[in-house]
Amino acid sequence: MCSVIFWPFAASGIRATADFINFSGSIGVFIYGFLNRFLIPTGLHHLIYSPFLYSNMGGELTINGQTYLGAYNIFLAQITDPSVKLFDPSAKFLQYGMVKVFGLVGAALAFYRTAKPEKKNTLKALLIPAVATSFLVGITEPIEFTFLFVAPFLWVVHSALDGIFEVITVLSGVRAFGAGGLIEFLTFSLPAGIGRTRWPLFVGIGLVQLATYYVVFTFLIKKFNLKTPGREDDEVKLFTKKDYKEKTTSQKSVETAIAAGKDTDLAAAIVEALGGRGNIETVDNCFSRLRIKVTDAGIVDELGLKGTGASGVIKNGENIQVVYGTKVNGVRNAVDKYLAG
Repeated sequence: MCSVIFWPFAASGIRATADFINFSGSIGVFIYGFLNRFLIPTGLHHLIYSPFLYSNMGGELTINGQTYLGAYNIFLAQITDPSVKLFDPSAKFLQYGMVKVFGLVGAALAFYRTAKPEKKNTLKALLIPAVATSFLVGITEPIEFTFLFVAPFLWVVHSALDGIFEVITVLSGVRAFGAGGLIEFLTFSLPAGIGRTRWPLFVGIGLVQLATYYVVFTFLIKKFNLKTPGREDDEVKLFTKKDYKEKTTSQKSVETAIAAGKDTDLAAAIVEALGGRGNIETVDNCFSRLRIKVTDAGIVDELGLKGTGASGVIKNGENIQVVYGTKVNGVRNAVDKYLAG
């Protein structure tokens, strides 16, 4: 019943957003590119690109007496028509894959460049297959969800840069197929020809995008001391969508406890899992983790800590790191207050 009431409003909102994107020129292209990336964690990005690829929101064109709807269908139909001298402008909705082929390679290089020297070999072994899956087939999860997990600020920058470069690509007159990875790009754009798609421009702009991502990400990581892979004290790791969801769930549970005035109970559970007051020597925190030095790491209850909303526990000798995400400051305050009481 709720869906019957809600869906007409949701559908109207989607249609209004699509119309604005379609008829607002470069601003619309930027919004299209930005939302295609920014909404990935929610899964709602499918509602952004799908209408333009497969319905008349993305264009309508009659070829040899048959009408095709959507940028994707129009592009495929024009490949088979030798009379087409330049592909339809609806191809502007097919450029969102440039970041998969070029941009994220630049981001990965920035991760490697800013990693601790002793961790670079390990990081390289993780980055090469992750970059390859993004570059070749457009699967971006291992790289994107890593900086979404450890430095959400980079996710906003990433989304904005993608939107900007889609605008540049469209204004340059590119009509290539750039929605997926390199394999799709070569499969569809090369047979269509340079004159009809201007695909070399796509490659040229993509190389500029790669360099831009590398410079911007390197600067931001160093400037704000972001804990991207290879810069943490613990193991080098890339994260997945599952890790991100678990982190989000743990943050909500911690936030709920603090908002409900149950921070004392939360702190008591944390202290108990750490082996009690007598086992705790110091308490500190970084951007996302509670850092504790204990007397005896052997009595620390990892499952108990995860039961308090932590998404991970890292042990390094007597130093314990408990991952609480952006709510860690509230957790730290609660633990300090409890220990002082």
